[in-house]
Amino acid sequence: MIKKIWQYIKAVFGILVFITGFFISWNGAFFGYGWLSRHFHWNFSSYYEHLMIMGLQFFLLVLMAGSIGMATKGKQRSFYRPIINAIRQIAKGDFSVELDGGRYGQFEEIVVGINEMASELNRMETMRQDFISNVSHEIQSPLTSIRGFARALQDEGLDEASRRHYLEIIEAESGRLSGLSDNLLKLSALESESFPFEKKPYRLDKQLRDMILACEPQWLGKDIEVEAELPDVTYTGVQDLLSQVWTNLLHNSIKFTPDGGKICILLKPAEAKVEVSVKDSGIGISEEDLPRIFERFYKADKARTASGGGSGLGLSLVKKIVELHGGTVQAVSQPGEGTNITVTLPL
Repeated sequence: MIKKIWQYIKAVFGILVFITGFFISWNGAFFGYGWLSRHFHWNFSSYYEHLMIMGLQFFLLVLMAGSIGMATKGKQRSFYRPIINAIRQIAKGDFSVELDGGRYGQFEEIVVGINEMASELNRMETMRQDFISNVSHEIQSPLTSIRGFARALQDEGLDEASRRHYLEIIEAESGRLSGLSDNLLKLSALESESFPFEKKPYRLDKQLRDMILACEPQWLGKDIEVEAELPDVTYTGVQDLLSQVWTNLLHNSIKFTPDGGKICILLKPAEAKVEVSVKDSGIGISEEDLPRIFERFYKADKARTASGGGSGLGLSLVKKIVELHGGTVQAVSQPGEGTNITVTLPL
């Protein structure tokens, strides 16, 4: 309301300035022509007198407009300079820009847009730097192990048992590097939508059963009790991608569940959706870490990092695949009481 009133006031003021300028220029031209005609002894007809007066009026109007323009030019420059400087800062890669939109009136939306663009670019730049830092760290760790144990293998006095142990570590770290590269490529393909995304109907319960059996050596080796309730469900989706989801969730549960623990897999169909929950009796996740477990490279705590040795990409890959299917993934956990991750997919 106040903005509209201010616009009306400015419009009325502009009209008054125009009328005043026209009046001053007309009178100035009339009296100026009279003085010139007396001084130079002009004796024109009334037609040419009118033309001369109109010419003088036009000259005075241009002179006044130029004077006003020169007077306001500095003010306009000071008005636009912060916006131009902010755009130049952004172009140079400095995204810490924040303009005060309140002082720009009708240009407030443009200023707000510049602020939002700078904020989003700043967030993306932070994510890029974090991503590079995390990838460098994850690659450097196994490479350091491989280099160190490869050097140790050059010792001719090394016994056979130690040599075999070092070779196993090198193989494990090489597999870790390969898994990191594979997950990064999958995430990149999924986000660029270059992955062949062709949905087909298949038996979801059979897929889950096959995944559980594929992990049998791992959970039997830790004497973990596995329970599964898998009613018949036909789902339409990308089978290869969803198998990655169930594999990652099961491997995490086995990894962080102590010997003699328990894992429950529940498939629950509903009218317009289907839920798959993987619940374990593992070490759990703290409340402050829980909202971040689906972020790339995020590892909840030292215990999970030390025992897991993963890259921190598994759950971010799970989230991306589920979202591509129009679903959601949620985690509920308490330290020492296990974790329950539920995937909901639309039917």
